[in-house]
Amino acid sequence: MSVRALLAATLLLLASAVPGAAARTEAPAQTPGVTATTILLGGTAPLSGPAAAFASTATGANAYFKYVNARGGVHGRKIVYKVVDDAYDPARTVQATRELVQQDKVLAIFNSFGTENSLAVRPFLNQLRVPQLFVGSGASAIGEGYRTDPWTIGYVPSFIGEGAIYGRNIARTRPRARLAVLYEKSAYGRDLLRGLRRGLAGKARVVATQTHESTDADVSAQVAALRSSRADTLLLFTTPQYVIQSFITANKLAWRPQFYVTLASIEPTIMRIATLSAGARATAGAISMAFLKDPSNPRWARDRGVRLYRQIMRRHYPQGRVTDLYNLYGMAVAHTMVHTLRKAGRNVTRAGLLRAATHLSQRDNPFLLPGVAVRTTPRSYYPIAKAQLYRYRRGRWQPFSGLLGARG
Repeated sequence: MSVRALLAATLLLLASAVPGAAARTEAPAQTPGVTATTILLGGTAPLSGPAAAFASTATGANAYFKYVNARGGVHGRKIVYKVVDDAYDPARTVQATRELVQQDKVLAIFNSFGTENSLAVRPFLNQLRVPQLFVGSGASAIGEGYRTDPWTIGYVPSFIGEGAIYGRNIARTRPRARLAVLYEKSAYGRDLLRGLRRGLAGKARVVATQTHESTDADVSAQVAALRSSRADTLLLFTTPQYVIQSFITANKLAWRPQFYVTLASIEPTIMRIATLSAGARATAGAISMAFLKDPSNPRWARDRGVRLYRQIMRRHYPQGRVTDLYNLYGMAVAHTMVHTLRKAGRNVTRAGLLRAATHLSQRDNPFLLPGVAVRTTPRSYYPIAKAQLYRYRRGRWQPFSGLLGARG
């Protein structure tokens, strides 16, 4: 049995040791994490480690909760959001989540980041019927897990859907392309590759693939191996650290493929670092997709949602970087969480919160691209179903398509 499976099994045993945990019906006054004046949410995030770039997803969310609290909270209660650093290590996610649920008595786990991290704690949370809401993953194991693990819901678009969007774009514009793929050796990377092949529909050709672990220090050897395949297109189905390394290595090898970069690494600073390190020629023309407004792009300067974002950053997170797209992502997912809490009613319970989370039709999230809504049903666990293709030009991501279906 793997270490991750052993940890999950141990948590299941701990859950079953709690008397009546799986079957109890909570009275409003007894709902964990809810008092007359507060609602306690918990979550994990990579505040350190190889994926620390995503730490802003938590700080942005907390800033939005502070904004809501300053305006009276939700049904008169202030939201308290406790985030624990898991360094993108599933074993640490397990330990932190157990403490948040069993010691801190949170109402729900919210906005935890990472596919493997979320899957590692899913059995424990579903056994205890603790909502695991809007996690930072579009993995099919989560999006299609409503039958066996109904208490766990993601937020970002389907990874298979994302890969399919890139595949369809290549099939339409460059059907004779030779593709190389670097992907994280996880459900995240595998889903993206699966979606890519689906979108290609037999056109173009994947001539080489290389994988890496989420803890690897470097991917230079993998990029060099992919270059030897004589591919003219390189898809980076990985996280920011390895995206930057890939651009640098390809440039050193004088390789100029057409790059595709995943949604997870579209944050503008990532590309600026890659450009400074590898040169403007290396990053120019890279393609990705987005469902959020970019606060660093002047085209949104007068937009209501971006102006609200900047206002919240000034008042509630002044030390944060306003141009950090991950801060805005945190606010977007927190906006949906507040909407869900309000929908759950004044006498919120865990079961009532799940009902609200699985019946969303939110069209007023000001941080999402126009036309992007947040929708769920008890059989549809991909809240974000549309995105737009972007190309990196003159130091900015620029849209070049309309909204595209991203369910896979």
